[in-house]
Amino acid sequence: MAPGYIFITFILYTALLFLISWLTTRKSVSNEGFFSANHRSPWVLVAYGMIGASLSGVTFISVPGDVVNSSFSYMMIVFGYLIGYYIIANVLMPVYYKLRLTSIYTYLGNRFGNTSYKTGSFFFLLSRVIGASFRMYLVINVLHLFVFSQWNIPFMVTGVFFMILILLYTFRGGIKTIVWTDTLQTTFMLVALVVTIVLITGEMNESFFSLSRKVFADDISKLIYTDFNDARFYLKQFLSGIFITIVMTGLDQDMMQKNLTCRNLKEAKKNMYWMSASLVPVNFLFLLLGGFLILFARSKGLLIPETTDDLFPIIALQYLGPAAGIVFVIGLISAAYSSADSALTSLTTAFCVDFLNFETRDDLEEKRAVKIRHMVHIGTAVTIMLVIIVFHAINDASVISKLFTVAGYTYGPLLGLFSFGLFTKYRVRDRLIPVVALLSPMICYVLSANSVLWFNGYSFGFELLILNGMITFAGLFLIRKGRLEK
Repeated sequence: MAPGYIFITFILYTALLFLISWLTTRKSVSNEGFFSANHRSPWVLVAYGMIGASLSGVTFISVPGDVVNSSFSYMMIVFGYLIGYYIIANVLMPVYYKLRLTSIYTYLGNRFGNTSYKTGSFFFLLSRVIGASFRMYLVINVLHLFVFSQWNIPFMVTGVFFMILILLYTFRGGIKTIVWTDTLQTTFMLVALVVTIVLITGEMNESFFSLSRKVFADDISKLIYTDFNDARFYLKQFLSGIFITIVMTGLDQDMMQKNLTCRNLKEAKKNMYWMSASLVPVNFLFLLLGGFLILFARSKGLLIPETTDDLFPIIALQYLGPAAGIVFVIGLISAAYSSADSALTSLTTAFCVDFLNFETRDDLEEKRAVKIRHMVHIGTAVTIMLVIIVFHAINDASVISKLFTVAGYTYGPLLGLFSFGLFTKYRVRDRLIPVVALLSPMICYVLSANSVLWFNGYSFGFELLILNGMITFAGLFLIRKGRLEK
């Protein structure tokens, strides 16, 4: 597919998002509207939009490509998601709604103290900056590879251009705009998935069911790995799915900020249940697409790229014709914008509320607060762009693998902090919280780096997140200082 056609598709889709942004922000949006959409979002709209936000560019590109390495074992993680979402709806969200939180990390301040509050928010900022950068890198890399590099434009320029567009359409509306644009982006992403599957089956002169049977008859559809030492061991995958969901949705300001825009807890729970149920068939289709891509490559004698994230874009843009290319680009852009815009907004919210104390300062007029928010928004975009450039220089593995590995280190302390707060009645020495939160991922890194040697060939997978949370929990127990007063 010619680079010019890809670029035009990209610009037209972006223009549509700008139109939605304008429609949702024709009147000036206050900080409350930016941070919480005034708690007026319909739950159906939030649930549908969150499907796209949960999937992101990682699922769109990296999950199908990773079938090459991990077959269908990712589905065990997805099954774990269901348990995780149930826990979020019935344990975490009632707390958030009861306290009427804008930033969910305010809970840690109420429970332990100000240092805990800042520590929790800091780890979210760190986690989300890295995670958002990984997701955006994946998309920017594809746009650069198939469009901008053809015009001899450097990767940095491609990244800056993409980031400026996201910055502009989220600048005023914040979460109020994103709730609506997520709906559009989820639709385009799912349409792209289905249409791509139809085009592949047509190109191979197979029906959907006959090609599916070939996938299921092949080792690429292997679901359960029974070797305990394997990072893909099914029980490790399932448990990891539970805790990945809890931390990357329930303890993540980005995802929970959308839930907290619902009118009440009952509607927020409906949102969570319907969204989680939808993710199972959608993720399965992405894995099935990965199987189709592998069979297509074999039938054409194509070499599987060393970086498996490139498998989907190469086939869609070079072997399936212009229609597939346009559909792929729209789906890819939808996935990218869906995760990038909400990440920018949630990071801005967390920094403004948690570190600049927007909700508790009496000396901050609305007009000045909006100006400060704009500056934070720009600063956040610059920070993410710098991380993307670094990641581009060192990238050497599937993005989905890297994303969950990093989550194991950065979200682990949040898992430990919230668990200790919710399930114990102990107070802690608040000033020592940062020490525990920093030591825990450091210990996990040492254990992970030496696990094969120290633990008889055992290799850590995504369950590193659970271990990290347990170490943090144990550390908090060691610095406890009595029980809460009744």
